[in-house]
Amino acid sequence: MYIPVKLSENIFYAGVNDRRTALFENLMPLDKGVAYNSYLINDNLITLIDTVEVGQIDKFLKKIDAVLKGRKIDRLVINHMEPDHAGSVKIIAKLYPDIRLIGNKKTLEMINGYFGITNNLIEVKEGETLNTGHHTLQFFMTPMVHWPEAMVTYVQEEKILFSADAFGSFGTLDGGIFDDEMEFATFEDEMRRYYSNIAGKYGSPVQKALEKLSGLDIKMIASTHGPILRKHIPEVLNLYNRWSRYEAGEGVVIAYASMYGNTEEMAETVARKLAEEGVKAIRMYDVSKTHFSYIISDIFRYRSVILGSPTYNNELHPNMEALVTKLLHTGIKNRYIGVFGSCTWAGAAVKKLNEFASAINWEQVGIPVEEKQALKEEKYLACRELALAMAKRLKNC
Repeated sequence: MYIPVKLSENIFYAGVNDRRTALFENLMPLDKGVAYNSYLINDNLITLIDTVEVGQIDKFLKKIDAVLKGRKIDRLVINHMEPDHAGSVKIIAKLYPDIRLIGNKKTLEMINGYFGITNNLIEVKEGETLNTGHHTLQFFMTPMVHWPEAMVTYVQEEKILFSADAFGSFGTLDGGIFDDEMEFATFEDEMRRYYSNIAGKYGSPVQKALEKLSGLDIKMIASTHGPILRKHIPEVLNLYNRWSRYEAGEGVVIAYASMYGNTEEMAETVARKLAEEGVKAIRMYDVSKTHFSYIISDIFRYRSVILGSPTYNNELHPNMEALVTKLLHTGIKNRYIGVFGSCTWAGAAVKKLNEFASAINWEQVGIPVEEKQALKEEKYLACRELALAMAKRLKNC
């Protein structure tokens, strides 16, 4: 038996938790799992808002039946076509042959491309409305937040925004479905990791979406991942505003690769001097042990980045190369960067990190440091000077 969770008198939560999948998009670790959120409007025209990942279909159908008790779904609104939300569309369409699928022009093209469905489709455009009986659904396009077909659905009477992936988070909903039923602060890190790695590249589209939605009276935000927001809406909107502007706090992320400990010793030297200069937020990561998604999340959080790598086959260490490639793709702006590295015979890592700093257009701080073989006094002191330069830059920013 399942007792349905209500967002309002006739709007229900129909999402599921996934604690088994190890990697999101087969890429990012899901240490805390993930929720796939779907919603039902029980009205004259019964309307489903998004579906779930297809592997969760059995749990999903049980939750739908707990609300409908055998009645049919008339409409399915598809805010986002990514398979973790649209993966069950074809099954739903077969279970309810007369269902009408609602989406914008790009969505309908993708429905055909993914599922070969070309009939019973309703195209909606910017600002248009559809009535379900006692509820008016209004649609707003949010392209590149974070796919080109993304849109949101606003229920005018209830002031609920079904926001697709926007304002979502990694992490399962462990009993609490709404943000005021849990320790919401525990979600902030996973919300930032989710945003920075998935939508972080699209700061400008996110800003446009925030401006568009600012004219709505929003009492509840129901994303396709993470908790339903009804208490912390202002805080989350502020976070999205800051993240999409690439604003950051005063702290330093030190990310390094090290094969035999020499580059790590340089990183430790830098970190100690930063602490001596009063920098309290220091986050240090070995890129061979920590997935890049966590590192990038903290780079969204803090203004300064110091990267270190040994030379490996006349290139960067492969795991550092992977991190800087991902950072280039993400396109984070307005950061300070310092670099260091080591080698045994011919140095190339510092040169490559300097090229990365130039390519991403971050302000380079301090004199790059490269040591040959073990760390010696001259380069030990140079590492401290690099840290001092970064600490001064933070104080004067």
